[in-house]
Amino acid sequence: LLTVLKAVLEVRKPSIFGEIIIGITFIPILALEGIEGKMFSPLAFTVAITLVSTLFLSIFVIPVICAIVLKPQPEKESIIMKYAKKSYLPLLHFSMKHKFVVLTVSAIFLILTFIIIPRLGTEFIPIIDEGAFDMDIVLLPGVSLDKAMEINQLVGKKLKEFPELQTVVSRTGQTGVALDTRGVDRTGYVGVLTPKSEWKRDITREELTNEMRESIEEIPGIGFGFSQPIQCRIDDLVAGTRAQLIIKLFGENIDSLKNKADEIARVLSKIEGGTDLLAEKITGQPYLTIEIDRSKISRYGLNISDVQNVIEITVAGKSASKFYEENRNFDITVRLPEEYRNSVETIGSILVPTKSGMNVPLTQLANISFTEGPVQISRDDGLRRIGIEMNIQGRDIGSFVKEAKEKIKEKVKLPAGYFLTWGGQFENQQRAMNKLLIIGPVAIALILLLLFVTFRSIRLALLVITNLPFALIGGVFSLWISGLYLSVPASVGFIVLFGVAVLNGLVLVSHIAQLREEESLSLNEAIIKGSMDRLRPVLMTALIAIFSLIPMLYSTSAGSEIQKPLATVVVGGLISSTLLTLLLIPSLYGWFEKRKAEKEI
Repeated sequence: LLTVLKAVLEVRKPSIFGEIIIGITFIPILALEGIEGKMFSPLAFTVAITLVSTLFLSIFVIPVICAIVLKPQPEKESIIMKYAKKSYLPLLHFSMKHKFVVLTVSAIFLILTFIIIPRLGTEFIPIIDEGAFDMDIVLLPGVSLDKAMEINQLVGKKLKEFPELQTVVSRTGQTGVALDTRGVDRTGYVGVLTPKSEWKRDITREELTNEMRESIEEIPGIGFGFSQPIQCRIDDLVAGTRAQLIIKLFGENIDSLKNKADEIARVLSKIEGGTDLLAEKITGQPYLTIEIDRSKISRYGLNISDVQNVIEITVAGKSASKFYEENRNFDITVRLPEEYRNSVETIGSILVPTKSGMNVPLTQLANISFTEGPVQISRDDGLRRIGIEMNIQGRDIGSFVKEAKEKIKEKVKLPAGYFLTWGGQFENQQRAMNKLLIIGPVAIALILLLLFVTFRSIRLALLVITNLPFALIGGVFSLWISGLYLSVPASVGFIVLFGVAVLNGLVLVSHIAQLREEESLSLNEAIIKGSMDRLRPVLMTALIAIFSLIPMLYSTSAGSEIQKPLATVVVGGLISSTLLTLLLIPSLYGWFEKRKAEKEI
């Protein structure tokens, strides 16, 4: 019983502060907004609740169970820990004797880490393989419904040639997975892919999508964009586009917007990694223009309203009466048959009655022509704009946008008052990273404050904090080796990693300080004994976290794409932070406590 009470009192303070510190590291996750906040805030809340409950159990419940279950007997050291200590002790002696070598090697790896970080590439969230198919095609504005259906059937025929696509459904005038109304020049496709285990060809989803692109590109006069049902809806709700990236060009003149958008599209088409490039159609809609000649109608004693009334009845149709059916009523519309209003000649031959009783052809009273005009006018915040949408494949969004900005600035000269904004997943990624860059340092400052309260020494608090940058080494190298990008899940992984790294450093440094105060050991004796005593908890903390995340590294189920960057960062970072905790911190402890040791001498 005394042994249990002594153990509880010995670890109570570091344990409480360690749990609080891990909880503080999750503050940046709770500060995330938008889709990333909804995705990772449950993780932060779950960890916080778990930490509170485990802290309560470890202090009040576990000691009671130990007092009841454990029997008084000599402690037996496991074979694993016996060999672990046997291997660790010479490494510890070497690191303490060659502090400069250990610090230099660690600093070199840290410098390499900061060199690699800009080369990792950045993205918002890895693309999830939903096992589904979504595609939009865009035809020329003003296309007839019959022609649109003909092209859609041709596209559907080409898609059915791929055995991996189990079902595909198209909607003309709507998106594939929602009820957003659009013109007949747009058709949305949605489908289901067969399970990956049933694919007869050894190809990836990206390779299958590329083959579909090549097949549909053979059809002239269409634009298209590939996505997935959930992914495109998230992009649409967050950024107003169904593509991964959208460049919005703002300006006043529609023709200038179209011309500059075409220039930007040509520049983007030559950048590696861009696919499904599609500039928003704002012109090209055919309009029937009838300009009434006032001088001509005045010769026949007509008013403009007289001519407009005839045009409305013959071309657009006008309600002449109502039809009543029980409690419902319907307009009875008068309108000329299509064959009398389907061309400039037939419309021009429409007769307009005059007050003298003579009928005059419309062509003698007005100038009739078909002209092209705007299809739509899009605005953001009251400003007229045009969008250029595209997807990114084979590279990260961050490097693509950086290269695109440089080339657009070099090759496209915008008129005064015209400017660009970048949206889509790039906008989400920038927002999330900026939020983490603000909240992250605040959380580290709170951790430093708690460490100072724990040790009552700013030097020891800084010693534990130095473990954070060195914990980056394993996380960054693991991302680089695995070919993953720096994304929001990877950033969350670094946050989790920092919490565990600080906890391990706190456990080690607090025990060494305790040996110095309570047992009056010399500096080297306290460092060696404290490091050997805390070898097991440090290894257990790291190995448990590593083993629990290994299934996430090798998972291939839906959603594993988001879990993998987080698990990769934590596993790789724990390996490097554990080694540095066991070797670097004991080596540096003497430097941080040098003044105190000199006083003792």
